[in-house]
Amino acid sequence: MASETATARTDSTATEPWEAGVAAGALAAIVMGAMMVSQMRPVLEVAIPSMYALTGGAAGFTIHVAHGAVLGVVFAGIAGAAELDSTAKSLGAGVAYGVALWAVLAVLVMPVWLGVVGSPANPPLPNVNTTSLVGHVVYGAVLGAAYPTVEGLF
Repeated sequence: MASETATARTDSTATEPWEAGVAAGALAAIVMGAMMVSQMRPVLEVAIPSMYALTGGAAGFTIHVAHGAVLGVVFAGIAGAAELDSTAKSLGAGVAYGVALWAVLAVLVMPVWLGVVGSPANPPLPNVNTTSLVGHVVYGAVLGAAYPTVEGLF
């Protein structure tokens, strides 16, 4: 004799904040990466892949987008904690986040990391580069604008 057990099932079509962070972060990294292809190609082809003992532009672009997705999740946490309630506020927070990422990761962490792994693309420390700053501002702006849109899509 078979027995049946009732189970509760909840269908949700809402996008979780971390999922929106992944999507918005990846989108923002793709936009920034497109800028890098034309303005900072050696960073994508040498510096980024050599952080992981890899070579080539495809590896660099893929890693760059993965970094952007992970950093998008961090932004989602910040946006949730700050209770950003408008796209304009999220955009502003995204730009500030992009500047902070540049100041910490591009200016300080990346040169140290590249030096430790013996990369041929070892920039000075600190690595203050205005083109990189503009790219990170664009990343933050796209992330900040896309995040609330993606979060509300599903």
